[in-house]
Amino acid sequence: MGLLQYENVKIAGISVCVPEQIVENFSFGQTLFGTEELNKIIESTGVNLRHVAPSGICTSDLCYEAGKDLLTKLEVNPEDIGGIIFISQTPDYRLPATACILQDRLGLSKKTIAFDVNLGCSGYVYGLNIGFGLLNQSSIKKVLLLVGDTITKCVSPLDRSSSILFGDAGSATLLEFYSSDKKVYSSLNSDGSGADSLIIKGGGYRYQSSFDTLKVSEQSNGHMRSLENLYMDGPEIFNFTIREIPKDIRFVLESSGTLFESVDYFFFHQANKFIIDFLAKKLKIPGNKYPISLNDFGNTSSASIPLTIATIRNSLESKSKKVILAGFGVGLSWGTVLTDLENCEILPVKYI
Repeated sequence: MGLLQYENVKIAGISVCVPEQIVENFSFGQTLFGTEELNKIIESTGVNLRHVAPSGICTSDLCYEAGKDLLTKLEVNPEDIGGIIFISQTPDYRLPATACILQDRLGLSKKTIAFDVNLGCSGYVYGLNIGFGLLNQSSIKKVLLLVGDTITKCVSPLDRSSSILFGDAGSATLLEFYSSDKKVYSSLNSDGSGADSLIIKGGGYRYQSSFDTLKVSEQSNGHMRSLENLYMDGPEIFNFTIREIPKDIRFVLESSGTLFESVDYFFFHQANKFIIDFLAKKLKIPGNKYPISLNDFGNTSSASIPLTIATIRNSLESKSKKVILAGFGVGLSWGTVLTDLENCEILPVKYI
């Protein structure tokens, strides 16, 4: 796909909510790793703490809290929201769409467009594109984008490859029609040949839930998981990321006529510290231009980009900032958005 362009749109506000329950990886990982190995893993991934949702908290609850606070802070009349998009791999139910439930919980109009999108790590950049596209309709002036995952519910606590990596979070982003000469540029991509590299194979309709899909068994290298737990081929995800993401970012910058040096911040999906540092090194990005939030939150899937933005909110308030948002992962899918954060209300991270 070529370069995508949007006019007269903006990100008006961002809010993020995470569970208050914290898991410390050094303590949690003692049963799976020796002290020396565990220290090396924590140093490589960069994940010290993770916020984990208890059984009574779903992704929709985190997104609801974030959305409610954002609409209140921005004094938005719920009746003015023309569309609500819920992007997650952990919906409330197989059906109905969680977006419809959130439309009602948030008190939005019955005329509101509401739908779910099943995406993970690239979900935020995909969601921005979908929302900006809706704003091209003259009847829609505001779109509420709700993005997040309680992905820890899908991870086996006995899986040495992923159990200490993931955390939970939900976010809300208000997108608005905004008359301006500044454009938003984007690129979206997919490669389904790598679908098996990051997958939950059981529990859908190809491999329906059964005793066999729920049975936990030992996999290679001592990993313990069932077919209904997340499987991740770490080396393949790393190779895909390094191969595709720098190329995509360069494409968006060059196609939009944007100088690399003019970008104030690069917000990467928070996969792990090793990958992010490698991307930054390959792109020659200074250390102060690519914030990292996963040390205190882990890999929060589709919510990691807005969460990272929220962690440096004080640095984004003074003036307009030109930013790159890059999401990549499950699908395989990836995308890049180049936009300006201008007069964007960013709320402190909320804990429930």
